[in-house]
Amino acid sequence: MKKNYPAKFGCYIFLILMSFIIIFPIYVTFVTAFKTAEESTANFFSLPRSLYLGNFQSVMSDPNFSHYVTNSVLITAISITLIAFTVPMVSYAIARTMARHKYFTVIYVLILLSIFAPFQVLMVPLTQLTSRLGLQNQFGLILVYTAFALGQGVFLFVAYYKSIPLELEEAAIIDGCSTSGTFFRIVFPLAKPMTITVVILDVLWIWNDFMLPLLLLNKSAENWTLPLYQYNFKSSYTFDYNLAFASFLFSIIPMMIVYICLQKYIIAGLTAGAVKG
Repeated sequence: MKKNYPAKFGCYIFLILMSFIIIFPIYVTFVTAFKTAEESTANFFSLPRSLYLGNFQSVMSDPNFSHYVTNSVLITAISITLIAFTVPMVSYAIARTMARHKYFTVIYVLILLSIFAPFQVLMVPLTQLTSRLGLQNQFGLILVYTAFALGQGVFLFVAYYKSIPLELEEAAIIDGCSTSGTFFRIVFPLAKPMTITVVILDVLWIWNDFMLPLLLLNKSAENWTLPLYQYNFKSSYTFDYNLAFASFLFSIIPMMIVYICLQKYIIAGLTAGAVKG
């Protein structure tokens, strides 16, 4: 068989270019965070002469920094807790009844349509609605995150539930389990790979999200999350790039560790429901 070397060569060049586009911003973030202002002025893209930790000390010495980290942690933790319980239950109700009741099919389609709605279209009505309801605060942001997570979460969970044999649930019902008992004792434990997948994806999204906190929390600095603190960094420090990139690392590294450690669960969750049992 004749090998298509030009096509392979072009593919490798494309992959190298794409890798460079992804790695270069990470490289800039790391080297800038460990450089002094004088080093960055001399050559912004060069490696640091030494691992200067003064930028991290300056960021951590800011009394507001820990407050914004706490805000981000609380918002992310509460949102993920709500998502991890509501999305699987909503998806289970839809997956097991949509074949018998068209009402649930309509709900399923409407939820899926939310995935295709551009966020730019939702910005103005979302801001107006949350303002009228008095939800331009952390509580409102948590509710919005939970609602926005339904689209992707329901899509993944419904497909996964269809791969779980109905015989397991029928056996549980014969043994005297209620519908809720069947879900929490049989179905929900079996859906652990998909639950972990949805949780990881949503943690990465909520922790790094900028637009929703900007729309709902920017009225009061007390409610800021870490991305908003970084966005407003220039107002406090006349935008010192070294300090800014040091703060970026504080938010990037935890999520990188989480993703690297748990990426196998993402792959397992996304592929487990691909083939029906």
